[in-house]
Amino acid sequence: MAGTKIPAGETWRGSQRCVNYYPLRSFTGIKITTGTTPLEVTSAVRRLGENMRLARVRRRMNQEELAQACGITRKTLYALESGAPGTTIGTALTVLWKLGLLDGAAALADPEADEHGKILEAARRPQRVRHPADSENDF
Repeated sequence: MAGTKIPAGETWRGSQRCVNYYPLRSFTGIKITTGTTPLEVTSAVRRLGENMRLARVRRRMNQEELAQACGITRKTLYALESGAPGTTIGTALTVLWKLGLLDGAAALADPEADEHGKILEAARRPQRVRHPADSENDF
């Protein structure tokens, strides 16, 4: 491979060519791949990050302090606040816990608030329930 020019967005691993089909860089410098995450999810993650940043600033904490308290690096916290979809849910919940906002996160997938799921479950229930015949031969 010596002397071979590799086009932008491609890398070589051994003899295999790896292509990044949607290489983009956001204004934060964090690599974002479109096509893998729906736009609605990306927007929700970005809003969550902005809300976390606002909560941190209101508590007069800098990124280094919060990151250290959560056991993560400052770069990870920066990525989370910037809306990078690659950060783990465990990291996000840890930051919310440290900010005192974990109670709101517990309601994210609350089955009691899932109206669509309740309708589907009700549609699958049998219309009539048959009781077993009385058995006089109970041994």
